[in-house]
Amino acid sequence: MKYKASIQIMPQAALLDPQGKAVTHGLQQMGYLNIDSVRVGKNITLEIEANSEDEAKSAVEESCKKLLANMIMETYSYSLTLL
Repeated sequence: MKYKASIQIMPQAALLDPQGKAVTHGLQQMGYLNIDSVRVGKNITLEIEANSEDEAKSAVEESCKKLLANMIMETYSYSLTLL
């Protein structure tokens, strides 16, 4: 079976997000004064061939922990759908 994983990786809430600060400042300079505390992250989509949903989840978890997310500075969440 083939699965699609949509992974969202974000900086940990306790850490400073320099990209988010720059975007917040830029938006406020453009007149969007009601926008505050922007956080910038990554969105990654994977297609996974797996025998079960549990196997696909395991592949996503392993990929995130070993390569896609820096577990010291980032958190991740994902959704999995059957294609």
